[in-house]
Parts: sequence; C-alpha cells; structure tokens
Amino acid sequence: MNLSKVFSAELIGIEACLIEVETDLGVGLHELNIVGLADKALSEARERVSSAIKNSGLKPPNRENRKITVNLAPADLKKAGSHYDLAIAIGYLLATGQVSKFETGDKVFIGELALDGSIRPAAGVLNFALLAKKQGFKQVFIPKANASEAALVRGIGVIPVNTLSELLNHIDGMNEIPAHPYTEFAPETRYSIDISEIRGQEAAKRALVVAAAGGHNILMSGPPGSGKTMLAESINSILPPLTLRESIETSKIWSAANLLNGKYLTQRPFRSPHHTASSAAIIGGGQNPRPGEISLAHRGVLFLDELPEFKRDVLESLRQPLESGSVTVSRARNSLVFPAKFMLVAAMNPCPCGFLGDEEKECRCTASEIYRYQKKISGPLLDRIDIQINVPRMKLDSLLRPSNDSSNLRDTVTAARLRQRERFKNNGIPLFTNSEMSSKICEQLIKLDRGALSFLKSAFDQSLLGARGYFRLLKTALTIADLEGAATISEAHIAEAFHLRLREE
Repeated sequence: MNLSKVFSAELIGIEACLIEVETDLGVGLHELNIVGLADKALSEARERVSSAIKNSGLKPPNRENRKITVNLAPADLKKAGSHYDLAIAIGYLLATGQVSKFETGDKVFIGELALDGSIRPAAGVLNFALLAKKQGFKQVFIPKANASEAALVRGIGVIPVNTLSELLNHIDGMNEIPAHPYTEFAPETRYSIDISEIRGQEAAKRALVVAAAGGHNILMSGPPGSGKTMLAESINSILPPLTLRESIETSKIWSAANLLNGKYLTQRPFRSPHHTASSAAIIGGGQNPRPGEISLAHRGVLFLDELPEFKRDVLESLRQPLESGSVTVSRARNSLVFPAKFMLVAAMNPCPCGFLGDEEKECRCTASEIYRYQKKISGPLLDRIDIQINVPRMKLDSLLRPSNDSSNLRDTVTAARLRQRERFKNNGIPLFTNSEMSSKICEQLIKLDRGALSFLKSAFDQSLLGARGYFRLLKTALTIADLEGAATISEAHIAEAFHLRLREE
C-alpha cells in the first residue's frame, strides 16, 4: 500500500474544520514534503514525526529511499499548529505497511508528538470532538491530558493516548486502550471571594443582585478603598451555577485559546484585563485571529477596573459587542464571528484624585481635570450600561454589621433567571436573560401598570430618557419584577430601575 488517508482537524477561530491527511509514497530519492498551506510549526512536523517513529521501534521516513508526500486537504485552507503530528505519523505507517488492518475512515487523530514518541496536549480538542460527532465519526484519538474536556461530548468514543507505541499496540490488538468515560458535569460552587464576606454596602449589593439576575451591565463609581473591586470579584458567588450547555459554549472558546489545560469550565468565567491591554487583546484578532477577553468572558463577567484608564479606542470598540452579543473580526482572507455575551462590570473613581463628593477627604482636582477624566467614557458607552451606582466610603457601624448569606442571594437570582427562561421558552424566544431582549421583544413581553406608564411619561417629558435608555430601563425594571415574582411592572419597579441608572456626582 503506497497511499493512505486519515483525518485530523483545523481550528478556524473557534470552529473546527475537518482535514484529510493524505500520504503517498513515490519513486525517487528520499524527500518528505508537507503540502497544503502548512505554517512553520506544521512544516517542522517531518522532524518530530521521524524521531517519534524511530524511538517507537519502527522504520522512520528518513530511512525510506522514496519520495513521501503528505497533503492536507482542502489545500486552499491555511493549516497551523503541531496537532497534525499524530495523523501524519499514522498516515505514513499505513502507507508503508508498518500498520495494517486498521480502518481509519471513522476516526480522527489529534496530538503533537515529542521526539520520544509521547503525545503532548493540543489546543481546541473539545472543538475537534464536537466536530467529529457532528460529522458522524465513531472515535477521536487525542492526548490523554485533553481527555476530560473531550469527554464532555457524548455520542463519540474518546480514546486517550499517552504515546505512539501505546497507540500502535492498540491498533495491533495487543493492549487495547479503553475509551475515556463520559465526564459527569459538576459545577463548582466555591468562590475566591464570596459576597457574604463583604460587610456593609447594602445598596451596592442590591444593585449587583439586580445585575446578576438579568445579566445587566453595571458601573460602580466611588472613592478609593470603598470596596468596588471586591464587590465586582464577588459577583460570581451570586450568579446561577454554570449549566452543561453553557460550559460547552464557553469551554469551546477557552479550548481554542489553549487556556483549558485539559479540563473544562465549572464556573462562569471572570476576566479582569489590565487597563494597558490592546484592542486586539480585548476584542480579539491577531494575524491568526483568536478570541479576545470579551469572548473569554462569554456567559460570565468582564471586569474593567479603573475604566477611564483604558484607551479610548478600546472602550469604543466595546459598544457593538455590548449591543449584539458577538464580535466580527475581519481579515483579508475571511471574517470570523466570536460569541461575546458577557456581563460588563466596571469600576472607576469619580475624579483623578478619587475623592470628588467624599464626605471625609477633599477633592483637589480642578473642574477641567474632572471634566476631562469623566469625558474619557463616552455617552454612547454609558448608555449601554444599565446600572450605574455610587459606592460611598463605608462607616464603622457598617463594618461591624453581619452580612447576608450569599446562598440566599444566589437562590433569589437563580429563581429570577428561571422565570425569564420560562417566559422566553413559552414565547419561542431563544434567549437567556432580560438584558438580551431587543426593543421588539420588550414590546411583546413587558406589561406595565398605569403608575409605571405615568412615571415613564414624566421621565420623557423632562428629557431624562432617550429611546435606547427607555428600553434598557424597561429591561432592568422587568428583572426587578422577576426578583419579586411579579407578572406586571409597577411604578416601584420603574422607580428603582431609574434610580439604579443615575449616578450622583
């Protein structure tokens, strides 16, 4: 047999694409060519594969006095990475007859080979397993270190491989490798910072509960040391536990970015990039586009501390993802869409020195300095943040007062989200939270009583609301009603939502 074909896969953004690895032996002096738009790491596979095969006790390509051609099809799709090594090795061994009686048509091979034949972990294994299942393959051979993430996918055999020799013994039937058992998903409920650890700031905690219940964006402003960062870091402790569907959605993104470390996400992601981060790091991109922080925070929280210190272009680039829940990264060859349904939590000082409006320390900033500082955050971006609150300096009696139990708050938030999902399901709307609703869906689902209508009319008459602000106010009010289990939005719900949208400075 001088020709073989095995299957591997390529990542395009976060989506996997099936790749055929064809190996042909021809007449001529020894030469091993890898064709099909291979990048540098893939072109160097010839050395890794030769050494791995030799150290596994078989005849390597560099001892063949024949021309060897490895084609990666489709040939017009750029291939990158070292995870093709295992497929190339198996294809070569099949073509030279060193491996026989092995049906590869229903199998996918993923893994980087070390020189001694061991198999190193690869990025995107969960994505590849999902592709294999979708395409009707029966088994996927992957590095053992990646087995837990791939085993989230039911309906396909996940074969964890440690070394090339182990795989060859499996093929020969000498020592069969058992399929990895399916991973029983179990969300993590322990958090680095629990909201119950925070004393005082009850108004801010209430705002966080509303934000968590509806997935609303929130901005906290206050003097240094008032607890803004700790409040933000505690929000995961009141968010509903991650579901299996959400875990697969987010783990796909993390796997493509090579951040899973062979596991899968058991908690909602919490991303906190530094204010010096570039636009490509936050939004996504690069020469080979990869997900940015807003996509890594999908179904979780993106925390931007010291919001005005971020570059203006970075902040403005958040506007479209906040509205659509996704981001499109365009390049000359193609355009990639990354999911970005995240909850934005931001914190800032009211002025450069941080003490504007503080009761104990006097602000030393000039009016022009305060104006320039606050103007770093544009009106259109602020308009997309549903909840904007002040977090004042805490008093001693607040620090001595016992805090609320986070489990009670989390149960309240979870119950509110269940009401939302039930409402969306009954109306055939594929959404998760109130914050995702469009204006059309708001008109379809939201019911207001007379008091609420009167309040809204008064706010409009005083030019306190624009069109976008009106619908965002309605969505926040609906979340407050869901927290109380009310079917209709009352004036009290609208008033609280309106209060949560105004920062006094």
